[in-house]
Amino acid sequence: MSEMWDAVVLGGGDAGDEFAASQGVAVKPLLALGGRPMAAWVLDALRASGRVRRVAYVGPTTPELDARIDVRVTDQGSLLGNLEAGVAALAGEAGRRVMVVTADIPMLTGAELAEVLDAAPNAGLVYPVVTRAACEAAYPGVKRTYARLRDGVFTGGNVFLLDPSLIGRFLPRLRALLAARKNPARLALMIGPGVLVRLLLGRLRIAALEARVGALLGVEARALVTARASVGTDVDKLEDLALARRALGLPDA
Repeated sequence: MSEMWDAVVLGGGDAGDEFAASQGVAVKPLLALGGRPMAAWVLDALRASGRVRRVAYVGPTTPELDARIDVRVTDQGSLLGNLEAGVAALAGEAGRRVMVVTADIPMLTGAELAEVLDAAPNAGLVYPVVTRAACEAAYPGVKRTYARLRDGVFTGGNVFLLDPSLIGRFLPRLRALLAARKNPARLALMIGPGVLVRLLLGRLRIAALEARVGALLGVEARALVTARASVGTDVDKLEDLALARRALGLPDA
């Protein structure tokens, strides 16, 4: 029997998001796509996957979104704050992992999500990554940020899986990493100069990266390589929105 998941959907946003403001909405997930909020496409994919038991949505909603949500959670003003609040709101059963999804990946389908979930290893933190070849084949012209590793060229996904009992262990460490991101020397020291040099030169293997991330966060961390480009293709700007409309067979605005 396939594993059933609780899901946290991150639908909050930066109050100063110029893209959202240009579309006449407070946060990106509320912008109209095919006559409904972009977040509705994501929520429908979760339900269509047949793998989701409950959904906690963090951020502002509409009546249309409310009909698709089990638990509403107020936007906490930061990504990690929203993650923590969403997981806490579900208060799942011991041993049940949680899926975390951003509300700006409208091309995601239920079948693709089910495939990713069914392939996920049993680890404290699982982060899907998508091959560049898969992204460019699925969405010609798509622009993503890629990392070159010994195993291939990848972009990060907008879905990850975690054991909620470990969140108190790794969130403080993740906050420290994010706080150091504007201080290259401090960040390099935390990551490890040897690991950083190999990463920059494209010589780092996924297994080594998993080990380093796990050591930094204090949890077993695993990457899940997937060819499902929708997992790693979010909508951040007008050209992304145009790409999403084409991919979904919708008319131009």
